[in-house]
Amino acid sequence: MRVNIKDYFSEWREVYYSSVPQGSVCGPTQFSLYINDMIAVVQSNIILFADDAKMWRSINSIQDQKILQSDLDSLVKWSKIWLLRFNSNKCKVLHLGYNNKKYEYTMEETGVLQVLKESFLEKDLGVMISSNFKFTEQCNKSAKKAMRILGMIKRNFKNLDCQSLRMLYCTYVRPHIEYCIQAWSPYFKKDIDALEKVQRRASKLIPDIRRFSYEARLKKLNLYPLEIRRLRGDLIEAYKILHGFEDVDPNLFFRRSNQIQLRGNSLKLYKKRSKLLLRAKFFSQRVVDHWNELPNDVVNASSLNSFKARLERYRMSRWGAHLAGGL
Repeated sequence: MRVNIKDYFSEWREVYYSSVPQGSVCGPTQFSLYINDMIAVVQSNIILFADDAKMWRSINSIQDQKILQSDLDSLVKWSKIWLLRFNSNKCKVLHLGYNNKKYEYTMEETGVLQVLKESFLEKDLGVMISSNFKFTEQCNKSAKKAMRILGMIKRNFKNLDCQSLRMLYCTYVRPHIEYCIQAWSPYFKKDIDALEKVQRRASKLIPDIRRFSYEARLKKLNLYPLEIRRLRGDLIEAYKILHGFEDVDPNLFFRRSNQIQLRGNSLKLYKKRSKLLLRAKFFSQRVVDHWNELPNDVVNASSLNSFKARLERYRMSRWGAHLAGGL
């Protein structure tokens, strides 16, 4: 190895150890290069993030289960070759869906086959994912964290006005209850109320407006209800996916409608029928009706900022001028 600073290089040095120093600048890149070929030894889908690996497969038969187990064996073999052993105690199986048969999976560790533990709730990039796809735990976790920050604001800021509270709330509190919200948007009333309770309590931190109704307090603070913000976020995400601003295949989420109608817009989407409430409230389903209602000049905006501005003008006319500016 050698070190490069601008146009100057150090002398070449032999590297005698394969470990990466903790906290080094090059450490994450070196580790990523070291494990990058892991994805080539499995047939199932796999995603690597730092020192975590997530592998998944649709299990429709015993043959699918055997392929997934074979992929686990291949990963163990890879780890032995490259001296990077897996910790089987930290490896878990999450069965997603109601009709998913719960097969057992094993992983070898020090010559002994260990049955992987089954998990019903796992944290994935800050979002709590449950085996039944209900996000009550995520809602409660986000609301609790936001409430703690509200308590900190209440203790440290004694004389708040509307402008300063709005700035503190939008900067430090609301991001926690809207992080990755398109993936876990609540649809049970108790979960919706748990999140809205955070904004209700925040709006009461100003003594002068504490006795007003919730709607009146939001008007004073120039804020929208969280449910309306979630709808806006869904529409923005749909625009980004359909217009290629996100690095995903739009066909994985949406299907263009082939019905020609005079009303609506030229990018109408087809909405599949849903048997379960869980499916009906999924992002690619719940946003379709609202997207199809938008006028043509909104959905065909040339840029994301233009779409947001046109969407706000359109929604102002629908929700009333008294809510203007709170998005």
